[in-house]
Amino acid sequence: MTGRFSVARIPAPQLAPALDEMAQAVVTAAATTQSPPRETVEEAPAPFAAPVNPLHSEKLLDAKVRLHRKLIEEINLQALEKLPPEEVRGQIQQIVAQYVLAERLAINSRELNEFVSEILDEMMGLGPLEPLLKDPTISDILINGHESIYVERHGILEPLPARFKDEQHLLRIINKIVAAVGRRVDEAHPLCDARLLDGSRVNVAVRPIGVDGPLVSIRKFSKKPLNLNKLVEVGALRPAMADVVSAAVKARITTIISGGTGSGKTTMLNALSAFISEKERLITIEDAAELQLQQPHVGRMETRPPNIEGKGEIRQRELVKNALRMRPDRIILGECRGEEAFDMLQAMNTGHEGSMATIHANTPRDALSRLEQMIGMAGLPMTVSSIRGQIAGAVQLIVQLSRQSDGKRKVTSIAEITGLEGDIIQMQEIFKFVRTGTGPDGAVEGHFQATGVRPRFLAHLANQGIKLSGNLFDPTHPL
Repeated sequence: MTGRFSVARIPAPQLAPALDEMAQAVVTAAATTQSPPRETVEEAPAPFAAPVNPLHSEKLLDAKVRLHRKLIEEINLQALEKLPPEEVRGQIQQIVAQYVLAERLAINSRELNEFVSEILDEMMGLGPLEPLLKDPTISDILINGHESIYVERHGILEPLPARFKDEQHLLRIINKIVAAVGRRVDEAHPLCDARLLDGSRVNVAVRPIGVDGPLVSIRKFSKKPLNLNKLVEVGALRPAMADVVSAAVKARITTIISGGTGSGKTTMLNALSAFISEKERLITIEDAAELQLQQPHVGRMETRPPNIEGKGEIRQRELVKNALRMRPDRIILGECRGEEAFDMLQAMNTGHEGSMATIHANTPRDALSRLEQMIGMAGLPMTVSSIRGQIAGAVQLIVQLSRQSDGKRKVTSIAEITGLEGDIIQMQEIFKFVRTGTGPDGAVEGHFQATGVRPRFLAHLANQGIKLSGNLFDPTHPL
């Protein structure tokens, strides 16, 4: 660069001329280092007329990163963000066009527009991740080092062309993500949970934990959370099952949503929250805030990791204890994974009926075993019988979800906890999904059915003025 311009010192009306001056500086700098012009470029009457190599070729990717670095040196991004987006794009497009000419890059007008978009993404967004985050068909973004990117569409993983120049490029994007929520990731702290501004959940593991480079997992935040009717439409459950679980939520039946990773637990929790009365106060507790509860009175709390000195950590257990002092009607635990399970069960047993939590488990019975183990992590002098008594007295309903081999999510079981007999927690299944085979296209075949068991909480529902037809539980009646 031949000069340095600080946009922060330039009044808004003069920003455009300053960017014009910077554009000339970019061209001058490029002209002093450019390689000899190529024949194809000299002969072309219009530099962007004919399509050539893809934009993500090694040469163009390198040019994009070099230009981005030059622009970052010259522009104060905080001042630039105050300009209208159209003006910023127009100025950056002019700079990029002049840079492309000076560098003798043979690209067409469509590729030029893509180049401009990528430069803007690098400057003001998350670089190569921006188009993936904007794609509504993508639910997960999985990065295994800078050369390997996968996305999940409709439950199926598919690879994408590498979009990062090198590991440093990827690390810069990672640091931008974690810094935005006051967290850090480096060799001393190689693991980090964070979230994007739109609520998407991010997990990062860098070297030395990430053996082959940074590992990044992004669970995208749905701008339009699925409601229960939509889940019925996509085949996750049947209308009769939806009627039962929605009635249970209305009647403050304490519910655990169980399932494996990516099975749709958070989606189900968000959908069920629509049936909570708007007169109730909800407190949510999460490691990384991602719930989209459909209620007006929600207080959201998020855990905090330790600082660089290893101090200041705030765990879920402390947040659960604090939530009890905040006059909640229900406590919603984003994910129950440790010693906070004991405090959550205590809350459910002491006037906070209807609270909900998610848990990682493959079956309803496994969910109970996991709860036992997590209560044991609290280190309290409790017998197995006492722990199981706490669980049986607090939890009434378990909704089990599973991601099938074809990528579709389904409610595979709805079970009621009926009490404790001896040292054994008694449970009865109300609905289940029966898998019958696999179609020629890999689609899972099967059907939902009632087991014929009428839940004991029907009497409680009736007392609340909620009546369900007995046909819902008839195994011969279509769901």
